[in-house]
Formats: sequence, structure tokens, C-alpha cells
Amino acid sequence: MAAPTATYDLLPSYPVVGGTEGRGWGDVVDSLPRGVRTLAVDGPAVLDWDSVNRSLSVALAGNRRITTVDMRRVVLPWDDVQALTESAQLRADPDFARLAGGSLADLIDLDALSAVTGASSRSAPWLRLVIGPGAALSRPDVLWWADLPKRYAETAISAGNGRNLAQPAGLPPSLRRLFYVDWPLLDRHRDEYAPNIDRWIDTQDLAAPTSIDGVALRATCTRLARQPFRTRPVFNSTPWGGHWAQQHLGHNPGAPNTALGYELIAPESGVLLGQIANLLEVPFQMIVSLAPEDILGPSVHDVFGTSFPIRFDYLDTMGGGNLSVHCHPRDDYMRTVFGWPYTQHESYYVMASSEGGKVFLGLRDDAFVEEFERRAHEANARGIEFDIEAFVQTFPAEPHQLFLVPAGTPHGSSAGNVVLEVSATPYLYSLRFYDWLRRDRADRQRPVHVDHAFRNLDISRVGDAVRQHLVQTPRTVTEGDGWREQLLGALPEMFFEVRRVSVGPDAHADQDTEGRFHVVTLVEGGPAMIEYATVGLHNLAYAETLAIPAAVGAYRVHNRGRARLRIVKSVVSAT
Repeated sequence: MAAPTATYDLLPSYPVVGGTEGRGWGDVVDSLPRGVRTLAVDGPAVLDWDSVNRSLSVALAGNRRITTVDMRRVVLPWDDVQALTESAQLRADPDFARLAGGSLADLIDLDALSAVTGASSRSAPWLRLVIGPGAALSRPDVLWWADLPKRYAETAISAGNGRNLAQPAGLPPSLRRLFYVDWPLLDRHRDEYAPNIDRWIDTQDLAAPTSIDGVALRATCTRLARQPFRTRPVFNSTPWGGHWAQQHLGHNPGAPNTALGYELIAPESGVLLGQIANLLEVPFQMIVSLAPEDILGPSVHDVFGTSFPIRFDYLDTMGGGNLSVHCHPRDDYMRTVFGWPYTQHESYYVMASSEGGKVFLGLRDDAFVEEFERRAHEANARGIEFDIEAFVQTFPAEPHQLFLVPAGTPHGSSAGNVVLEVSATPYLYSLRFYDWLRRDRADRQRPVHVDHAFRNLDISRVGDAVRQHLVQTPRTVTEGDGWREQLLGALPEMFFEVRRVSVGPDAHADQDTEGRFHVVTLVEGGPAMIEYATVGLHNLAYAETLAIPAAVGAYRVHNRGRARLRIVKSVVSAT
């Protein structure tokens, strides 16, 4: 496999507009206006709030006496929290939960909060410091947000550290609650108060956090919403992971592998701001919430609200193992059981493959579904392997081939591939039929979800119908001097489509968002230069992904290399 032709940027960053980055708690405290009586510091549950309290108390101590209200002391009893956030249908499910509805305020004893932050406690010279998730509910004079990117929460909870939202100390934390309860509630809470944040504090270095004031935060987000930008790429390790991203992009050189690469996954991705020495990270989703029409476009915003509905990620099995064979919830099941308003349609674009690489996709013509289900249950319960290819068909993983994967379709990537997954944003609902009896790090058989998977299996995705509808032949839709654009895949039931723009040397391709955002990845050649009217230029190297907000409008893709470049592009096709 040829090495990439340009340097992949591991830390893409953008300048702060209308302000400068601060470093350390001293800079944070120096921004506090005089006369403030109630200061709230809100943020995620996984943050070490005791350390935040100590650091702030030391930094503030020279000004006045401080009394602290810890929001963890005014949450509802844990039994009540669980009752409010668990659906009866999935209460006993070890892996999945219904996506939490409502708001963070539902889990707070608002009377108790009011009692400890009432008017009698607001007289000078005391400063009331309210800290922890939900602190903004105290109606403070000043609101600061101490953030920690979600990857830290997943790592901490996986290791048995940290606490879930509203959870008492001493109970074991749960990834299940983190994904399906904590994150949705905390995201909605943060986005609601984003217009009122007075200072954003990035606590990745808790001893010396970086920060910017709220005016600069919103001005920077507004600027980003009108220009192309990248999110911070992150790769995770899994038991099936490969090494392509380590070897060719420079990710995680010391990790066991680079299995799952988050190029742009709205619920988890962040955007880096500031200078390299003082970078701070803000959630991509918050940027969308502050400028949804600029980023999504009016028609997409009308349908999806502030949910950015397309994701781009990598599945790296180069030198690794097979993915599980799984499917994703069909539309009605996703809404009624899992609580997500739209489902997890996907597509696989093969970036690279080694000899024998293949894609599992759809049922065989002669597949006996009842026997498939029996074997899957037997493998799960008794550890008895079976030949998945007796039931699920395979296709050669040819580079630059697209495979459509509508919800309910059994699929997976074999070892020896690099797949760019261009998909709907939901990403936590892989319903496994079979996982090769693989063991996790604790030497336990990895969970599968046979009941969920077979309830969602689409038996119409079978035989020749799979090749005809899900392995489509590219169709040229427009072209110009030295370039052309092809439609690689689209289906009536999938709300997005996948296209590819090919540009020859010294040529350029004219593009236009036409009121709907684009997401693009350079999949061959390069570098490319994206020229746009509002600010100017954005370079794009091999394998990099770029969000192009709807507000950008017309833009131009220049080929700066000596060979053809190809860009995969996705757009919401119907709203």
C-alpha cells in the first residue's frame, strides 16, 4: 500500500476570535468581575470536582471568604434517578439503555438547591461558589464551564474510576449509563446554557487549564460555522484493531492498535482552538447548537434540530481481525425501544485492503434464518463457533468501492481492510449476531446481542438484491474541465448519499453546498486546497476529513498534486 502523499495533521486548530487564551487558574480567576456574589462552575460528571474546588478556592482566597455548594449534594436519591432514567423495556439489558429524555434539572432537588443558594447567603463579603453538573441552575451572577472531552470519561469509567451523573460515591460506574443517560442529559444542559457562559475552561491539564471568555468562545464558534473546519481526530483500540493509522497517519504509536478512528462523530468530536502552546478543545456539538442554520442549513435544521446527522469514521483492521457481523436497529425499533429519533444507516467506503480482504453484507440466497439464529444463540451461550459465511454473503473489499448498509442489514469488515464509514450519526447501537467468540481484556467472551439483532434483521437484504441495490455502480452526475463528480450510492430509505469528486492535476472542481452542509474526506492523492469566499483557503491532506457548513455556499477544490485526487463527499439528500 502506497504511503500518503501529504502530511496528516493530528492536531488541526483554529484561531480564537476576539480574545486570547488564558493558562492556569490564576488567569481564570482574574477574569471574575468585582462584586460577584454567586459564581457557578458547571461541567461533566466525570471531572474531578474536588480538585477543581481546591484549585479555585486557593486562587480566589485572596479576594474574599468562600462558601462552596457541591451540586452532587443536591441531586435526587439514586433510586429516584434510576427510575427517571431507565425504561422498563431495557432495565435488565446489560449493554443498551433507552436514550435519556428530559433535562438535567429533572435529577436535581431544586428546593434543596434554592435553600443553599438563597438570598440570605448572598451578602458580601462572602462568595458563593456552586460547582458540579447542574451548577448553572443556581441562577448565578457569573457562569463558568469546566469541560473535559468525552474520551476521558469513557477511559475513566472503563477503568472503574469516576462517577456517573448523580451517582453516589462508592457505587461502580457504568459505561451503559455514561453513553445513554449521562451524555445526552449533559449535552442538552450545556447547549442550553452555551449562550450564557462567561468563561470556558478546558481541564485536560487540571493543574494549568486553558480558557477563554464567553464572548470570544461564541465569536469563534460563529466564525467556524461559516468556514470549512476539521474536528480533532481520535483513534481507539479494540480487540479487532489494525495498525494502518499508526503506520500511515501517526496516531497512537504506543497503543495496541488503531481500530476505530473518529474523524467526525458529532456527539464526541471536539474542535481545537488557539495556539499550539495553549490549545483548548470545545465540543463540535456545542458549535452546532450555537449556529445550527449556518452549519446544517435551514432545511436540515428543520428536520434534525441541532443534531448533526452524518458521521465519518475509520474502521482499521489492517493487520488486525474481523469485525463482528452485526446490524443496526431499524427505524421503528430505534425510535420506540432506543429513543433515538432517526436510525443508524451506514455505508462502507474501502480506503485500502490486503489480499483476501472482504466485506460481509446481506444474507445468502440459501440462508436458513431460523438455523442462523439457533447457531448464534448457541455460540453466545456455549461458546460453539460456526461458519458465518453459511448465512451471510461476502464481497471482495476492492479499494474505492462503496457498500451501502441500510439498517437491519447484516454486515462487517474482515481483517486486512481500512474502511471509511460514511453513516448516519447514531453510532452506539451495533447489534451483534456473531463476534468470533472473541475475548476481552478480562478474558471474558465479548457480548453479542442476538435477540436485538434478529428482531431487526431485514430478510429482504438477500442474494442478488444485495449486489443490485447495495453495491451500486458509480454514476456521473456532473463534470467539467479536468474533473467529474459521481454518485456512488443512494437509497430512498437513507436520508444521505455518498458521492466522489475526482480532480486531475492542475485542475479544480467547483462545488456548492446549496443550503446543506457537506462532509468530505480526501481518499486518494493530494494535497487538496479548498477555496471559499468567507475567509479563504483550507488545505486537506490524504485521509483528513473536513466539515463544510451550509453557510459556506460556493467553494472550489484545487488539485495541488501531480496525480489525480479523489474526495468522498456526503450530503443530506432528502429532508
